[in-house]
Amino acid sequence: MKYYNDEAIQSVYQMPDAIEDIRAVLEDVRSQHIIMKERTVIEVLGTENTMLYMPCINTRSMYSIMKTISIFPENNAQPVSQGVTLLSELTHGAHVATLESSYLTRLRTGAMSAVATDHLAASDAQVLGVIGTGGMAFEQVLGVTAVRDIQTIKLYNRTTDKAHAFKTRLQAVTTADIVVCQTAEEAVTGADIINCATRSEEKVFSHDHLKRPVHINGVGSYLPSMREIDTETITQADCIVLDDIEGARHEAGEFIQAEQDGSFSFSEAVPLAAISTLPQQPLEITIFKSVGAAYYDLAVTVGAYQRLK
Repeated sequence: MKYYNDEAIQSVYQMPDAIEDIRAVLEDVRSQHIIMKERTVIEVLGTENTMLYMPCINTRSMYSIMKTISIFPENNAQPVSQGVTLLSELTHGAHVATLESSYLTRLRTGAMSAVATDHLAASDAQVLGVIGTGGMAFEQVLGVTAVRDIQTIKLYNRTTDKAHAFKTRLQAVTTADIVVCQTAEEAVTGADIINCATRSEEKVFSHDHLKRPVHINGVGSYLPSMREIDTETITQADCIVLDDIEGARHEAGEFIQAEQDGSFSFSEAVPLAAISTLPQQPLEITIFKSVGAAYYDLAVTVGAYQRLK
């Protein structure tokens, strides 16, 4: 059985590859080739640390994965998010490879946001507001810039030094003008697209500061106690797309709270797998919310493996 680390994967598998594979797996979902069990989330008692276990099989590609990922937000010497995925083929049941999955997790999430942004954001969107510059944020920016001609990126992080370090990293991959903001309000004001990637337990921006039209990608909150997007924005949204409806019912904190308040119903949301059926027409407020689902991990794991083997 082969083992591939993040460095090896990154050398052959990039955002355009992931976007293509995410689009393909959405077709597999629509064609009912995906069999997945809900992921198991175990919180480490007495800490903010979380372990996640995610199984899935694809009867078209004939591959199966079991992904294990840890999220340890206080890590300094080690990455906040670390993952490994066991890949098996479904002809003989052989375990063919183990792939380090920290990079692939970030990449697939960015690719999912790219697919949603491509369909929902204004075609002439040029200003991207970024709230949270932690582990998930970089590939989120790569996803958006892959599908829109972004000219200005506005960054906000509670720790300003981290925002400046993030700016330096982005300057290596984009010619957009990058501004470090002192407040979240400054970052979202005038933004055509907003990326949120935080572990916040309260809203990270105010509805009153949004321009129209605006598209919002929320990828940070993945527990019922977390929330990034305020309830008023959810209520006023013209279209809400969720990466996986059932997963979101259990993990998308701001939407769980909005449903409990009577401000939202999960029956109103559109799964990402159905986004191609939505008319591409101008809308005032659109939201994409991701909590993660194993078939997205399967897509990029198989895609990377095919290029590595």
